[in-house]
Amino acid sequence: MTTATAPNAPILDKGLANTIAAETQMSFIDGSKGVLEYVGYDIDSLARNSTFEEVVFLLWNRRLPKRAELDSFTAELRREYDLPAGAWKLLVEMPRDAAPMHALRTLVSALSLFDAEADDNSPDANRRKAIRLVAKTPALIANFDRHRKGKSLVKPDSTHSIANSFLSMLNGAAPTDAVARALDVCLILHADHGLNASTFAARVTISTLSDLYSAMVTAIGTLKGPLHGGANEEVMVMLNEIESMDRVEPYIRGKLARKDRIMGFGHRVYKALDPRAGYLKTFAKQVAADTGNMHLYEMSTRIEQIMAAEVASKGIYPNVDFYSATTYHSIGIDLDLFTCMFAMSRIAGWSGHCIEQLDGNKLIRPMADYTGPHALRYQPIEKR
Repeated sequence: MTTATAPNAPILDKGLANTIAAETQMSFIDGSKGVLEYVGYDIDSLARNSTFEEVVFLLWNRRLPKRAELDSFTAELRREYDLPAGAWKLLVEMPRDAAPMHALRTLVSALSLFDAEADDNSPDANRRKAIRLVAKTPALIANFDRHRKGKSLVKPDSTHSIANSFLSMLNGAAPTDAVARALDVCLILHADHGLNASTFAARVTISTLSDLYSAMVTAIGTLKGPLHGGANEEVMVMLNEIESMDRVEPYIRGKLARKDRIMGFGHRVYKALDPRAGYLKTFAKQVAADTGNMHLYEMSTRIEQIMAAEVASKGIYPNVDFYSATTYHSIGIDLDLFTCMFAMSRIAGWSGHCIEQLDGNKLIRPMADYTGPHALRYQPIEKR
């Protein structure tokens, strides 16, 4: 099955890098030119001008909302911020030493236990469930962090944006406008990204006519892998290891000499600058300056300069993880919550893709190329 010998014969495409497995109207990527669009709008203009709530509306409705529509949509989200009583109870029973992504996967799954529409795959029910998932996930993440630190739980604030409410829950105090906007920008940048591994996993699950919660659990489990969602954590680990500006050059050049991977550089699809990284770099500088973390930003820019001189000619540029690490750290988010923040945003894209998959659904069932033996004769155990 590895070689095509006839028209339409199956071929082996490891990693499915050259296989189109779905159609979508949500996001478009041109990796050679460094383009990312949500429903035709370039990501940079959305990051500069939009809000996460407006971007979620755009992804799900394939157009930007009018003022009254956005107000109504935002109100729908805010009505669903709070968790069911059973979910609050389960949250405080989670082991305090649990890894946050394990906790998030389990808590999102548990939300289905309190949703009478969990197994209703009608378009209207799935839209309502998508609203609940986007709205409730921030409370799960923020309050698990509080629980593991022995702090009292904090209810979401339905008078504020998702970013503002999340930070208020996480820290027990309202964020500054600049910090809330920084998180809002990160949520916009991570909301969708074509048929990445976690989105594909979600579409595979929902294509079996399973439920939206199961598809989100599949996606979260896929995102958890270090080859997908954990890269911004590794960027922060790298910056912490370097510690100071005078150590940047020997550290990076040493890694390059050993042919080690430099975290936050290169991307599976981008051979030009990741379009999400441009504005985020500018925003990371502002947030770092406002929060006393300029040393991290300065180390990051020096790393970028070295990498530009050494590997940019090979199509290796900073990706969104490189400067999101500095941004998340600067706004006070713990290192092991970074991937949870990614999930908090990407649930918007995952759920939108699942609804899209169900419109004209076909079970996703690729073939495998069997490379084992054939026609073996069974031997009784005594003769083996």
